[in-house]
Amino acid sequence: MRADALAKTFRLGFFRKRVEAVRDVGFDVNRGEVFGFLGPNGAGKTTTLKMLMGLVFPTRGRAEVFGLPVPSLAAKRRLGYLPETPYFYDYLSPEEFLDLVGALSDVPPVERRKRRDRLISRVGLDHARGRPLRKFSKGMLQRVGIAQALMGEPELVVFDEPMTGLDPVGRKEIRDLILELRAEGRTVFYSTHILTDVELTCDRVAMVFAGTIRSVGPLGELLSARLLSTEVCLRPGAQGLPPLPAGASQHRAVEGVAVNLPEGTDVDAFLSAALAVGAHVLSVSSHKESLEDLFIREAAQA
Repeated sequence: MRADALAKTFRLGFFRKRVEAVRDVGFDVNRGEVFGFLGPNGAGKTTTLKMLMGLVFPTRGRAEVFGLPVPSLAAKRRLGYLPETPYFYDYLSPEEFLDLVGALSDVPPVERRKRRDRLISRVGLDHARGRPLRKFSKGMLQRVGIAQALMGEPELVVFDEPMTGLDPVGRKEIRDLILELRAEGRTVFYSTHILTDVELTCDRVAMVFAGTIRSVGPLGELLSARLLSTEVCLRPGAQGLPPLPAGASQHRAVEGVAVNLPEGTDVDAFLSAALAVGAHVLSVSSHKESLEDLFIREAAQA
């Protein structure tokens, strides 16, 4: 999948005011990787995905899927898609709905039944077989949406906010499913603003703010390697704690006191001072830039 200088401008309201939803977005998704498309709400993630899926035509730029220009029926046969707000025929059961999706994907009847049963189990909906979708919770409908995206055995799976409506257990199950899809050799592209899921699943990411790409690449290359702070956990001795260096702060911890030492602090000197007053050093941990730190830093510059 490839986006090359994609842009989309909408005209809204009576006076046809121009709104630039996406501006010159470009990135490549490699075969067999999990690619995260990150950004806050309203950043242009869904509009970009719709252009890649051929549901919205770009104002400028070009998109390709499997080397074919979008829209391409041949490319669509090889991908599965979960939109941000999927629509379901709510009188159907999950079996009936997946059977319909399989028929639209030209899956033979016998194979359709096998796939639908396997996918219902895979997304954790065995307990809801035969129940009409109108009685499903938001999280259960999201699982149905994920199952339908996989019904055609796609090489590329595109999820728009796949964790929406899921509880912590459901999020873990979907994260595990994403990693299973990668292990099977499939490519997974998904948009989200839940950073912990990205850190646990993605090989590479692209960050979009206000319709513009800010960073693209592996997480290890995007995150700064510099030490931001050091946390020292101490149990005070008979003489208490040593004086705190400039810029340091402290808070109560489970077993004692945690002291946060800012970047540039002489940690060895502070530890020596702590031992000199009889304090016990329980742990020392360094804090380097996390994905959340990077996200906030990029958002501040957008």
